[in-house]
Amino acid sequence: MADLADLTVLIAGATSASGVATAHALCKAGATVLAAGSNAQRLAERLPFVHGRYEVDLANHAAVTELHQLIDNERGPIDGLLHLVGGWRGGKGLSGQSDQDAEFLHTQVITTLRNTTRVFRDDLVASGRGRVAIVSATAVDSPTGSNANYSSAKAGAEAWMRSVAAELRTAQSANKTDPVPQRAAAVCWVIKAFTDEATRAAKPESKTAGFTDVTALGDAAVSLFTADAAQLNGARIHLPTL
Repeated sequence: MADLADLTVLIAGATSASGVATAHALCKAGATVLAAGSNAQRLAERLPFVHGRYEVDLANHAAVTELHQLIDNERGPIDGLLHLVGGWRGGKGLSGQSDQDAEFLHTQVITTLRNTTRVFRDDLVASGRGRVAIVSATAVDSPTGSNANYSSAKAGAEAWMRSVAAELRTAQSANKTDPVPQRAAAVCWVIKAFTDEATRAAKPESKTAGFTDVTALGDAAVSLFTADAAQLNGARIHLPTL
């Protein structure tokens, strides 16, 4: 089993079923797990087992900067940033893609990612096993009029992550003045949708073919820190499906 005892991992958007499953897997592997979310009560109720919980507006750059300072004072620099902030808005065809939904998705999916990766960039570069990952969607590969807002937001997040991967590469293995072996990596995990055992038991009639169980994300999170950074950096990885 992987030993992540020397690593500190921040999960942004941690109160979803996928966030809780990921936190459990990382804690079991020995990592120090920190959870950030928008609601302190949900954090306390769903993640009582993690090492730190932080209520923060991840869409506010100043608030994320304060979070970084707080974590640095309490725990030191982080080694991993798992961005699980998401959201879904659909509509009937292009005419059903509202401005309100587009703004919501841009804020949830892209703005929070931009803030967290910019603020914690130096931590990831300095770490011996720096990792940052997001969950993207198969909708990027198969967009429709009805998911145009959603697929566009996810595509934008993937483009941002490719820029993060380039930044990490330039800071390390492709550094023109002082190249070093690649230690940090940025990864996009790709799913159709998440499901979990409790939801399937409650709604056995629901169609979940092609969905990914949240436990697979936990496994992927642990593996993220044991795989070679040079091979991982910039990768787009489809997670296992049911």
